[in-house]
Amino acid sequence: MPPDEGRALYDAATGAAAGLGLPLLEIGSYCGRSTILLADAARRAGTVVVTVDHHRGSEEQQAGWEYHDPELADPEDPAGRLDTLPFFRGTLARAGLEDHVIAVVGRSPVAAAALGGGGGGRFGLVFIDGGHTDEHATGDYESWVPRLAEGGLLVIHDVFPDPAEGGQAPFRVWRRAVESGAFAPESECRSLRVLRRTGPGC
Repeated sequence: MPPDEGRALYDAATGAAAGLGLPLLEIGSYCGRSTILLADAARRAGTVVVTVDHHRGSEEQQAGWEYHDPELADPEDPAGRLDTLPFFRGTLARAGLEDHVIAVVGRSPVAAAALGGGGGGRFGLVFIDGGHTDEHATGDYESWVPRLAEGGLLVIHDVFPDPAEGGQAPFRVWRRAVESGAFAPESECRSLRVLRRTGPGC
């Protein structure tokens, strides 16, 4: 995440945590760079950030793809899949923020179903930055956005209206939120979009 988008995320998280006092939620933590921004905001407000990631990497991070990092490959995995969990934990430890993060290791819709409760008011901010296929982005949206409190912030990363700049699944999820009537645009910084929940629905 570029520094200016990171600052925008931190500002949104700080406002949401201070304003509502609810936990923050991150979908897609990778090695933890964005997590430490959310965790510091949560720490300042006396709450926590819940992160959800299977830590096997997104499609574009697998071997043979553009964003593959061989250092993240799991030496014990016969298929050579990634394992970002040790790197994620190291990031939190170095930042001194482990006590302010609850890490859920698993696929997003499965984790949402297991944690139960299906609705309203659990989180003051939902940050969607997971898989970039329509299946994954829509699954993240439908699994977690119903748990965003009214007045809370929905933050979506990698929103590219122009297909030449990037994948379209996050853009379609952002457009769905705007067109639902349940959200009002709050701010944007390059590919980072922030919306505020103004009513029920998704």
